[in-house]
Amino acid sequence: AGRDGASRRHRGAVNGLTVPASLASPRRYLLSASGDFVKLHSVATEETVRLLRGHAELVTGIELNPQNRLQLYSSSLDGTIKLWDFTDGILIKTFTVGCKLLALYTHASFEDSVFVIIPKRGERDSFQLVSVKLTKAADQEIEAKELSVILDGVDKSPKHTAFGREGEYVASVKELELQVYFFKQKQINRFSLSATSTKGGNNRFTCVACHPQEDCIATGHSDGKIRLWRNFYHNKEYTFSTMHWHHDIVMDLAFSVEGTSLLSGGIESVLVQWHNGSDCKKDFLPRLGSAIQCISVSPDGTSYCTSHTDNRITIISSNLRFSRSIQGLIKARSVKTGVVVDPRTKALVLNGEPGHLQFYCLQTDKQLYSLDIVQQEYIHQEGLNQLDLVKVAFSAQGKWLATVEEREDDTDLELQLKLWVYDEETQSFKLNTRINMPHEDHITAMCFQDTDEVEDDSAMLVTASKDCLFKAWVIVEDTDPEAQQSVSWSCDFVGSYHSYQATNCCFSEDGSLLAVSFEETVTVWDSFTWDLKCTFCHPPGKIRNICFGRLTCSKYLIGATDHGFLCCWNLLSCALEWSAQLNVLVLQPDPLSEHIAAVSWISKDSSLFVFKPNEPRPICIQRNLCKEKIQFAVFVPRDIPETTVSEKYLWLRRSQLFFLTNTQELITLSTKPPEERLTPSSKQLAVEESLPMTPFSLLLGKHRHQKSQEDADLGKVLVHSQHNQDSPAVKELLHTPAHVLPSASFLCPIFINSLLTSKEDKSAEDVADEVEMESKDSEDDSDEERDIAEVEQDDQIPMDFWGETTCRLSKAEERELRKIRKMDYSWISSF
Repeated sequence: AGRDGASRRHRGAVNGLTVPASLASPRRYLLSASGDFVKLHSVATEETVRLLRGHAELVTGIELNPQNRLQLYSSSLDGTIKLWDFTDGILIKTFTVGCKLLALYTHASFEDSVFVIIPKRGERDSFQLVSVKLTKAADQEIEAKELSVILDGVDKSPKHTAFGREGEYVASVKELELQVYFFKQKQINRFSLSATSTKGGNNRFTCVACHPQEDCIATGHSDGKIRLWRNFYHNKEYTFSTMHWHHDIVMDLAFSVEGTSLLSGGIESVLVQWHNGSDCKKDFLPRLGSAIQCISVSPDGTSYCTSHTDNRITIISSNLRFSRSIQGLIKARSVKTGVVVDPRTKALVLNGEPGHLQFYCLQTDKQLYSLDIVQQEYIHQEGLNQLDLVKVAFSAQGKWLATVEEREDDTDLELQLKLWVYDEETQSFKLNTRINMPHEDHITAMCFQDTDEVEDDSAMLVTASKDCLFKAWVIVEDTDPEAQQSVSWSCDFVGSYHSYQATNCCFSEDGSLLAVSFEETVTVWDSFTWDLKCTFCHPPGKIRNICFGRLTCSKYLIGATDHGFLCCWNLLSCALEWSAQLNVLVLQPDPLSEHIAAVSWISKDSSLFVFKPNEPRPICIQRNLCKEKIQFAVFVPRDIPETTVSEKYLWLRRSQLFFLTNTQELITLSTKPPEERLTPSSKQLAVEESLPMTPFSLLLGKHRHQKSQEDADLGKVLVHSQHNQDSPAVKELLHTPAHVLPSASFLCPIFINSLLTSKEDKSAEDVADEVEMESKDSEDDSDEERDIAEVEQDDQIPMDFWGETTCRLSKAEERELRKIRKMDYSWISSF
């Protein structure tokens, strides 16, 4: 997001699941950090209604402006703090701090300052809480260099620091120490705990929250205990009480607005509400789906918000009733299936909840649905060997879905291959065939005969395994009279090569050839006769990835080895066309073009290389794509090809490339320059359908509709007003909210200059307007002169209007239309 073609990150909900979401007041919106932008969600519809773009790195903190609840502060690793009008999507100011910002805090007691956590200079893994003074200059970009250190040696997590009553103190926890800094006295009190309690509990601090009206600090601990600290103004006379329900680490704490209750959450997926600091009075909201990472409270206290380890945001009413759930891309325990595209919905399909496949819509950033593959209850207990979903593949048209499950213990391996057929009635997949132990060892790869020319009813599936075999599975008619379906899947061919383990497999574009890699060797088979056509070898190193070229490059086969070589073989000459030394982790062809994307891991950075097999020189190199290791990549076809794409990124015109990192971040490439990716100031928040319209808006809308209908009926083209409406200065005046507009003295020259036109560049429309003005001023001219004027006007060249040619009305016709417009037709309403 910082430069043309740089990566953009999608998480669907909360960054790293440690940045708490914010419920905006009134309770219509929820704000969350997602990658390098901030999302504005509608609480009523659960939709993402706006993206606040502008940061060049990960957003690490979001806080409502205490002085104006319609404004938002955001911090980022790019070293800037940005002030937004989030309802209109307008970036008001950017404060440049100049170092990485890891957390952000605001408080109503500090009008011109915010607080951030930054790395300590010259020391590794050491962080400071500092105050940043925000100057009130008129410039949109301001350097904020006035920093004051508040606390040293703090934890970088936002949950480890909290501000107390009326901003009198700030509390911060790290490991086994609690620090409290008092602003007026400029005094620091420190309180330490032993590593373990007398009963063997783990006393390590995990989070902290401060009571909004009393001098009370709540801390969470690794053993599930919650401590309430009081009288901490004195180092030796402090007291604390203990509450205990969680059986494991307390993930986060939050007080209600009045402070009458304390909220806590952990890995039990249960929100606990403690009343009046008592261990006896508590309420529960269970079965929230996954571990609770963060808890937020709305400014009016009527709603709570929890974010979870599976990347879900849950909105809860203050009486502990479930209200809404905003689910983006589910963060699974691990992604073993890879990332594939559903041909029907163009959704990304990968591991979701345990034993499930998630279908994630990229356009709406929401989960379409979840498909239960394992169909067994998952037990949340460490050390249990349970069935795990490890492979997935779709047929060309999306009618068939193949999945592989496995469970392994010390002595035994359990495998299941399942074939699912799409049911038009239920609009979901239904299990067709279950094959127990399709191979004797782990299945390493699986693919369908991927071509649109082959009907799904005659599709073929190939599986490769460590048992040194690959198998071809085909559809056969089911002869069992008691069978519920007419067809099922059966093994058609078993192949091997010198008892080597089969590691990869893929079909050519037309489906006539099958490539299977056996350790260091690639074999090419005829998929109709199962004859071995040729073999390719490139030692040393096992083949890590293989793929066929497409379209004009279909005669090439590409392979990558784990010893850092990328090879291209010519299938016609059966020879090595070219090779390059590159440590390729991911090799992904574009299904709609000849381009192939290769992702490498070089010096702790992932880099992208895009090439055509017939040209060894890459057409695009994007170094330092991200710091994380990219596990999977996939091309997603666009519904409409991009038209405004820079020459460097023409290869992204028909498809969009997505990456999934080892930390389960979803990253894509942007084809637009930074200035186009920033939220435009003229972009207004669309009125939600669920919100009632005011009488004034209804009246204004009706008036506008009547006016547009009037103009359409008269056929009058307002050419002279078109120029003014297109003026950026006019758009700025009409569409920008008044409270963020610059001064009138600044806007006036721009507005006046936008109305000036050069005489030399006078267009046909201007000439026509002058003729019209002259005819108005000479109403007493003779009919002959008027006729001459009409003839001259009719001889004018037709004007272009948005690419279309529109002829002008004659002066006589315009006069008639003006007379009709002035007439009073109100008497018709009586009929």
